[in-house]
Amino acid sequence: MHHHRDLCERAVSPLEIAAGLEAHGLTDRTAARYRHRDVFALAEELYARTPARPAGSAVAVPPPPGPDTEARAGWTLLALLPGAACLATAGLLLVTEGALSGGARATVIVTGALLACLALRFCLGRGPLRAPEGAGRAGMYACWLLSFAVYGEELITQVVSGGPDGPWEAAPAPLLGLTAAVAPAAWCAHFFTVQAHRKLTGSRALEEFGAGVRPLLLAAVVLFLCALLPLLFLADLGLGGTGTPVSAAALGVLFFLARLLAAHGLPEPGTVALAAACAVEAAAPALVLAGRLPGLEPLARPVHALVAAGGPGSVPALACGAAALGLLLHASAALSRASAHTHPHTGA
Repeated sequence: MHHHRDLCERAVSPLEIAAGLEAHGLTDRTAARYRHRDVFALAEELYARTPARPAGSAVAVPPPPGPDTEARAGWTLLALLPGAACLATAGLLLVTEGALSGGARATVIVTGALLACLALRFCLGRGPLRAPEGAGRAGMYACWLLSFAVYGEELITQVVSGGPDGPWEAAPAPLLGLTAAVAPAAWCAHFFTVQAHRKLTGSRALEEFGAGVRPLLLAAVVLFLCALLPLLFLADLGLGGTGTPVSAAALGVLFFLARLLAAHGLPEPGTVALAAACAVEAAAPALVLAGRLPGLEPLARPVHALVAAGGPGSVPALACGAAALGLLLHASAALSRASAHTHPHTGA
């Protein structure tokens, strides 16, 4: 109690003390040395013995995120706005094809992009996707990854074939599908937060809580992927594409995991994963260009082999897929800790 007095005096429930003890490295085995069966039991005694409260006061457990219909309707509406802005822009460009000049079409694209960015900013500032501690430099890396999703495959194609030697043709379908998937991402994050909080309030040991949260995380990721894939296929079909959105799906999962960790007060791992994906995407054309120098031909061989096996989309698919897999493994460990679920979440 002397060592953790500040934690005990600030806590509003034993769960908060248990999460703080876990964050300081205490385990159920450590609690056994103090003649308690687990960290939760030790936290309950610390809570009751804290001088700032009467020893017999009722133990108040913070309620799980409840069914606040008005709040959910608010952040759901905000989550729909980025996709709506992109869909309206794409629809306007299709309807006016051949009727607008190049400058007018560029104005429509820029206006739609700004509206989508503003809508996304509002969406990420409220509800289950809100990051209480910010997302660090993740936004800068996300802009790179989205730009590569639109122009990257054409860039890789031209570089591998001896270029670049002309304007890059845009592929806006991934951008439309990903912005439309913001709403499913918010609901999947909400599902995970609510169910994890219920596991926390019902668990009696840290191992029990961790074992219950890891399947919830996998279920949330699978649910999001099941919603993302149809949206990407529909966007690709509506814009006349014929590609398989593997790279865009990997990017969507990477974004979802990074934001889910940030929403639980852990923005750094997501930022690192996004930066790693950016580095791989930037390295691919750089290696091909470097391979044109005398004596450096072996540098380009891995990229040529990858493109020959899976097409230009295999580069972003590998970059984002590997980063998403690594982030999923990290999240399964980080989000199974009770201390990751003590941050306030809005928009229940």
